[in-house]
Amino acid sequence: MPTAIAVTSADMALPAQDERTMPAVVLRDLDQRPLEQSLTELHTLTEQYGYVVVVCSLATPEPVVRRLYTLRSLLESDRIALFRPELPPLGTAVLARQLRQLASCDLSPGVLASAGRLLTHYIHAGAVLGSVARLDRVPVGLKAHAKSWVPGSQFAVVAHPEPQLVKVAPGVTLKGPEFSTWMLVAKGQLQTDWVAGLAEAWSAHGLRETPLPAESPRWWGTGRMVEFCSHLADLSVLYQLVTSVRQSLCHWCGIEVIGDRCVFCSATPPVYEPPAPRALEQRTPA
Repeated sequence: MPTAIAVTSADMALPAQDERTMPAVVLRDLDQRPLEQSLTELHTLTEQYGYVVVVCSLATPEPVVRRLYTLRSLLESDRIALFRPELPPLGTAVLARQLRQLASCDLSPGVLASAGRLLTHYIHAGAVLGSVARLDRVPVGLKAHAKSWVPGSQFAVVAHPEPQLVKVAPGVTLKGPEFSTWMLVAKGQLQTDWVAGLAEAWSAHGLRETPLPAESPRWWGTGRMVEFCSHLADLSVLYQLVTSVRQSLCHWCGIEVIGDRCVFCSATPPVYEPPAPRALEQRTPA
């Protein structure tokens, strides 16, 4: 049975990218339902799938995050991974879908779970904003803050992998990926055609639209926005990326992983430091 990839709201479960993409498990209203009900649901998932990877953004409401950790603690399970990537909500939803694609392949649960950290590096996520006055995820200078009060001003921001911020104007663009991608766009309360030009500048294969995640205005500090995410969509490319990385066994729980941290038990490999060589003693020959 493939590893379950779970999200905390329906709008983070993007439509399938291809026929092999596994459906997302939606853990709805975790902070509102009785604890016993959520506990039974998560226990059933682990029994059914063996392992569960929950992907949620840094803008997920704190009560939901606390409930997730409570459930994992009560179940005393090392088969539940909680993954919160350094990505805006739309980028997080894209990453969850990439893991859903890979869940259909012959990857072990530990490799699949730790693949999220690897694939994050290949996601370019940003937004066009009507104001940066409340943006605290990307460094904003005083000049940009002042310009954000001018009516009609728009700013283009890349939050990942490298922070960028420019004022939208003809001919202005952002540094993008150096490999072929698709671009996904989610429109909020802002009218702009600038993102279409950005997709062309980034040589995207195409541009697709999706509803704006409910967590996006909280993450970006405004609802006057259009969020975008450039990503790898081909399953064969994703699979090749993951399987090209050396795999190892977690020294704590024994599961197979890639990278320097086990997503299930959070253990990092012990660092071996060889003892310092002893200084030679000066001795006079007998």
